[in-house]
Amino acid sequence: MTDSARIVGCPQCGRRNRVPAAAAGRPRCAQCRHWLPWIVDAGDDTFADVAEKSSIPVLVDFWATWCGPCRMVSPALEQLAGERSGELKLVKVDVDRAPSLSQRYAVRAVPTLLLLREGKPLGRQSGAMPIAALRAWADETLGKSSNG
Repeated sequence: MTDSARIVGCPQCGRRNRVPAAAAGRPRCAQCRHWLPWIVDAGDDTFADVAEKSSIPVLVDFWATWCGPCRMVSPALEQLAGERSGELKLVKVDVDRAPSLSQRYAVRAVPTLLLLREGKPLGRQSGAMPIAALRAWADETLGKSSNG
């Protein structure tokens, strides 16, 4: 199990909270109980605990430090994770540091986005998109999976 955590400011009250990379529930502010954005990094050794065992759907961002489009889409992904606090977890995977995951999910281009629910892939998208397109893709993909 991974024990890495990020300090996240609550969008509601501003309190700084420690948010673990992996947990059974969903992160909430210790002060006001507002849902917190759940944004974590994962690699070959932590992906199972961080992403596949998540209690909420996971948006996986396969990216690379040298990739311009990855740097362009990252703020939009973080915005989406903030908008969907308590509903969606953003897991960032650096393909150069996680070759086994890149191979397992046949990542041929970055950025590649993958939506998982209970560890099962629901949808995949390659290339950078603006926030409105990301929202629409995530909603459509998650909606399709819940309706059968």
